[in-house]
Amino acid sequence: MKIIHLGTLGVLMLLFCGGADLNAASPPVRGAAEYARYCAACHDQAVTRAPPRDSLARLSPRRVLRTMDFGLMMSVAYGMSRAEREAVADFLGHGQDDGALPASALCTAGQRVMSRSGTAAWPSWSPARDNTRYAGADTAGLAAADLPRLELKWSFGFPGDVIAFAAPTVVQGTLFVGSAGGTVQALDARSGCTHWRFEANGPVRTPPTVAQDGKRRLLLFTDQIGGVYAVDADTGKSAWNIKVEAHDATRLSGTIVANEGIAYVPAASWEETRSVDTAYVCCTFRGSVSAVRLRDGVVLWKTWLVDVPRKTGASDAGTDEFGPSGAGVWSAPTIDTKRGRLYVTTGDNYSHPATDTSDAVIALDLASGRIVWKHQMLANDVFNAQCPRRGMKGCGPDHDFAAPAMLVRTPGGREVLVAGQKSGVAFGLDPDADGKLLWETRIGVGGTAGGIQWGMASDGRQVYAATADAVRTVGDPSSPQVGNATFDPAKGGGLTALDVLTGRKVWFAPAPPCLPVRDGCSPAQPGAVTAIPGAVLSGSMDGHLRAFAADDGRLLWDVDTRRAYTTINGVPAQGGSLDGAGPVVVDGMVYVNSGYPRLGGAPGNVLLAFGLRGSGP
Repeated sequence: MKIIHLGTLGVLMLLFCGGADLNAASPPVRGAAEYARYCAACHDQAVTRAPPRDSLARLSPRRVLRTMDFGLMMSVAYGMSRAEREAVADFLGHGQDDGALPASALCTAGQRVMSRSGTAAWPSWSPARDNTRYAGADTAGLAAADLPRLELKWSFGFPGDVIAFAAPTVVQGTLFVGSAGGTVQALDARSGCTHWRFEANGPVRTPPTVAQDGKRRLLLFTDQIGGVYAVDADTGKSAWNIKVEAHDATRLSGTIVANEGIAYVPAASWEETRSVDTAYVCCTFRGSVSAVRLRDGVVLWKTWLVDVPRKTGASDAGTDEFGPSGAGVWSAPTIDTKRGRLYVTTGDNYSHPATDTSDAVIALDLASGRIVWKHQMLANDVFNAQCPRRGMKGCGPDHDFAAPAMLVRTPGGREVLVAGQKSGVAFGLDPDADGKLLWETRIGVGGTAGGIQWGMASDGRQVYAATADAVRTVGDPSSPQVGNATFDPAKGGGLTALDVLTGRKVWFAPAPPCLPVRDGCSPAQPGAVTAIPGAVLSGSMDGHLRAFAADDGRLLWDVDTRRAYTTINGVPAQGGSLDGAGPVVVDGMVYVNSGYPRLGGAPGNVLLAFGLRGSGP
């Protein structure tokens, strides 16, 4: 198989830069002029998911060019001549390409993959398939009283990247992690040395999932352009690689989960942002879940979450409109073997007509993919990038689900399905009564980039949910901004503990304000949270990773990750905002990626590993 290394730009440039006539006659080939024509509308502005120009300057010209040729910028660059593309790449890129790893960064022959004894593991989005993100004492190897003794053991830099967004997984002493550059690496969890590297065809955001297939151990992950991979976890050699979605706006951000020889792959899309170009035919993407056989990558079933889109009319600009669309699955499915169910949470619709499968918790039959029941939390949430321009007329609030549902088992044996929404509301559902609503509790303000974002946690007694709710001080608050966005340094964030059975608020820990105040700084806490015995860990857009006491929310530990690092692999690295992927706690170590500027905040490119003072390596 030919492996193409796309580079960071392929995951960062996620907005179709409208306003340019790609078929117009080309002016003289000058990098600055071509950049102004094709790119400046996005990258010189504060626009959703488009990095600012100064971040792109850290990439090499070759990486910029590769992304325009066959990365996620193909939809913008298809009308550009080869000379125009090269001119833009030379104008933008000033960084260096990835170099070979120094010998000191490589593991020795005696350090084997997954050779550490014991059962402590964090093999997917969560230690268990219930997606509660709870690491018990045997898994975590840490308790609340240990946290103040944590210190940085090693750091790993992602070369050439300006974002660190892929959570690691850890199994038997080996850490697996992807990158915006498309590289998946196997590292020794204690020392950070590199066992092997694999180059995917696109940016890898999802935490790899380790699954057993007969005698071999497979590493399962996706890239953000629709690719699904199975790699031999011991060697890094490809077992198979397929595409589960043909739509060119496909975006795979939900972690694969596996059960009894089958991998379940959720699919979402960035198509709602492409409609910023009034000439774009909106919209035709359909959210889905695919069941893929581990042995050979054969798709056993596929469940679409909206019907086939049909032409519904034309926009004010005269462009054809299609619907229904959307209802993507942005997060990891949750496996319930007891009831034979697969639970997914869905995003909004991108175009009319609205469906009853958007903004919903949906139960699928594990064996067939048949929809068993669905519970919609918000009807008629139809949203795309044209909505802010129309003053939100005819649009929903964009309050979809980005976090997985959690199947929480209480100490008394009762099970509750818990879901958190961008609306700022958490819900408790009864899995034995077709998702009957047990409780709902508002914990945040909510918004297009607010509320509960990427994931909650639960220890069985309480649900722990952090909120984003960043407050911007410039620009249109209804349109998410990135890179150079300015935030109120004292507003947003907060961590809430809820009673699992009733949804009652047990305590609330407000987010500390940004100190020091710096560019892109917000106390917002959009990233996934993690629970261990007696404590909850939550990252913030200000770059701080904090731990709070599970009984009352008092602050136990606080480390500022936003600084420069000398890394184990010799790559210059910088920490930044914490968003998206949450911390991973396993075998006495805490791992977290730092540097997420996509919705505003500070860029970065580092993976950090914390362990107890006085412990190895």
